Amino acid sequence: MKVYLDSIGCRLNQSEMESLARQLLAAGHEIVGDPAGADTAVINTCAVTAEAAKDARNLTRRIHRANGEAEIVLTGCYAAIAPQELRRLEGVTQVVDNQRKSQLIQILDPQASNLPVYELEPLQRQVGPGAVGNTRAFIKVQDGCDSRCTFCVTTIARGEGVSRPLGDVVAEIQALTSAGYQEAVLTGVHLGSYGRDRGRAAGLSELVEAILQHTDIPRLRLSSLEPWDVAPGFFGLWENPRLLPHLHLPLQAGSDTVLRRMARRTSQAAFRQLVAEARAAIPRLNVTTDLIVGFPGETAAEFAETMAYVAEIGFGRLHAFTYSARPGTAAARMPGQLPKALKKERISQLLALGAGMGLAYHRQFVGQTVNVLWEQAVGADNGGLRWSGYSDNYIRVTASGPVDLFNRVTSVRVTAVTADSATGEMFQI
Repeated sequence: MKVYLDSIGCRLNQSEMESLARQLLAAGHEIVGDPAGADTAVINTCAVTAEAAKDARNLTRRIHRANGEAEIVLTGCYAAIAPQELRRLEGVTQVVDNQRKSQLIQILDPQASNLPVYELEPLQRQVGPGAVGNTRAFIKVQDGCDSRCTFCVTTIARGEGVSRPLGDVVAEIQALTSAGYQEAVLTGVHLGSYGRDRGRAAGLSELVEAILQHTDIPRLRLSSLEPWDVAPGFFGLWENPRLLPHLHLPLQAGSDTVLRRMARRTSQAAFRQLVAEARAAIPRLNVTTDLIVGFPGETAAEFAETMAYVAEIGFGRLHAFTYSARPGTAAARMPGQLPKALKKERISQLLALGAGMGLAYHRQFVGQTVNVLWEQAVGADNGGLRWSGYSDNYIRVTASGPVDLFNRVTSVRVTAVTADSATGEMFQI
């Protein structure tokens, strides 16, 4: 069977599709990069915003237009909260909710259940980096969330927090290291809660320590941490240079009154202190964040407060979204829903601020050396192929180099920057 896999939304969704790809390959199937040549297409959907849900519908329609014979299987958060809506899309043969997502391999191929367990989950030893489209291995360590942020539909779609056994995570990362991966990215719906459901209050710290001690992965990165999950002493882990200097700390709003309406367990003061401690402990740290514009009842004064606070913190990158009411959430029932035009105006202002902060952060590195994991060739010039990849502190870098730099880490001197990337000169390979 030829299978096309696609994913919308978070890195956790991407991690789940990579695991499914390894399972399918282990069962003797083929992963294809074009839906036109697929027998089956699987889409891992997202429902965090109305736009993400729209993207899932549009992607489904595009795949059906490209290949009307392919069976389309939809899974993920959108499939969990609106299965009947998705079943009405032309070409969709199955909708698999999050509770059954772990059984996708058996749903796609009932014979796969007869394979030995080690051939199914989570490893396929013959799969090297890039076989499913990435040089970085996204490792799902946790699913679900016990927080109750008023805007978030993920808790409804994913359920309560559940952590994978520490030993399984370590074994998976070491096996992927042996297969050639240079970087592992730990992902989860609520990554910072890892281990709590198993009675381990410091579970994430213990997991990171175990990975650094018992695997040879050259680069380890954390995906997203809620500000209130960072335990005392946590930043001491970065004394090990394999743990990369990038923290994504979702803020969502820079106004304390909005944060309270969101039921976010942080404040201006707490977040300010957290970032100061992180920057003091981790050299060259890139702090990035998520922000929501136009939350119900957001006044002009509250938005101005957010703009001023974001500028004060000085993030390296912003992921900003306009608020959209999600079914079943408390915020969807709140008064003061803002008009689209006002939200559009405010998001434009915030994105412009974010671009300025990104440029300011990147300018610090002009003339300096960064280590880059090269992901793909994006063109060519007189210096050879133009390669693109991410630095250890999560700057997208391009530089000219030899024919084959895929999945290699090399040093680059940064020569120029923009708000979202950098270019450089590669040292002799």
